[in-house]
This record gives sequence, C-alpha cells and structure tokens, in this order.
Amino acid sequence: MSGDCHIEFTGDTLKMPISDDLMGRAFNGSGKPIDNGPAVLAEEFLDINGAPLNPKSRVYPKEMIQTGISAIDTMNSVVRGQKLPLFSAAGLPHNEIAAQVCRQASLVKGKDTLDHSQENFSIVFGAMGVNMETARFFRNDFEENGSMENVVLFMNLANDPTIERIVTPRLALTTAEYFAYTREQHVFVILTDMSSYADALREVSPAREEVSARPPWLPRLHVHRPVDHL
Repeated sequence: MSGDCHIEFTGDTLKMPISDDLMGRAFNGSGKPIDNGPAVLAEEFLDINGAPLNPKSRVYPKEMIQTGISAIDTMNSVVRGQKLPLFSAAGLPHNEIAAQVCRQASLVKGKDTLDHSQENFSIVFGAMGVNMETARFFRNDFEENGSMENVVLFMNLANDPTIERIVTPRLALTTAEYFAYTREQHVFVILTDMSSYADALREVSPAREEVSARPPWLPRLHVHRPVDHL
C-alpha cells in the first residue's frame, strides 16, 4: 500500500450474499467460490454477526440427529438445537470422524419432526486453518460419497489470512440460519478446528487491546458467536 492511499471506513458490517444456490457449493474463508462454479446470485445480504435470538422462544430440544457413530449416538447424542463439542488431540482421526459424521448424519423420526426427508436436511461444514491435504481430503470425500449435494462447504486454509479464520465460522452460521429460518430446513453445522479459531483471535487481540488468559486465549472466548453456537 503506497503512502498516498486513502482509506475510508463505511461503518457497515460484513454481509454475505445468500440464496438457495449456496447448497452443494464450496467456498473459501471469505465466502468466494472455489469450485470453479458460477458466482452466487444473491437473494439478500445478511449480516454475518447474526440477529439476536430470544432464549424463551426456543423449543425445548428433544429430537436427535443420528451421526452413525455408535459412541456418539448412544452415549452423547447430538440433539437438535444444541451444540456438542468433540475434543481431540494430535494424531487422532478427528478429520476422518468429521467427514464420517457429514456423510452419515440424518434425522431421527420423532413426533415433533414434521418432515423427515433427506431433502429437508442440510449440512453446513466449516473448516478453519486446515492444510492443503486436509482440504483436499474433505472435498474428495464429500464428492465421492455423494453427500456434497446437501452440503455447503467453507474452507479456510492455513496459508489464508488470519482474519478469515474469524470470518469463516460466522459465514457458516449465517448460511445455516438462512436455511433453517427462511427455508425451514433442519440444518446440521460442523466446525473444525475451533482451536484454529481461538488462535486467530489471540493474534488479533493485541490490536484490539484485549488481555489474553492462560492458555493465551481470550478469557471471554466462550461468548463469541461461533463458540456460543457450538
């Protein structure tokens, strides 16, 4: 950037182009297509920070989402309307498990579920800070197993700008809210790896004059929107 550049802040927030054309597509951490497909024709632009929700208006979570992994389904079930963190460590197959859940996830028939069809069930998958090998694994797995047609994929690579790792989960959640609230679909959101998101927050926190905790992540990390939705 040269010294005679002029920057003007509009005071507006980042908004994402939203439409049904997002389904079955792959995007980078800024929401730009990376699958050689056409640009998304937006029906509307939604604030990636989301709209406030009234907790009292929520329906009590009862219905289960089946992952096809017996250890999860029987011991720590994924319930619609709730978040479930999965903890892992280096050397463990967390990427394979995330891809397997994406392939096998489905609704469980219940009295409160009006539409059990797979056409009414979508998955939004967000990957943050992954390397090229992992990104290639996710895309190939979804495409080869035919699950990509019901998936919206957001992929932030390790060599992408740090700020994209903060934006990526917000884009994923904004997309999920559109299909859930506007299209009245059942949406399952999978975000990996949240430690990359926390590391990105740690990198930008000094510029925002925020004090880090120990380990060196923000003490208020749990109130951030992507973490609060997990």
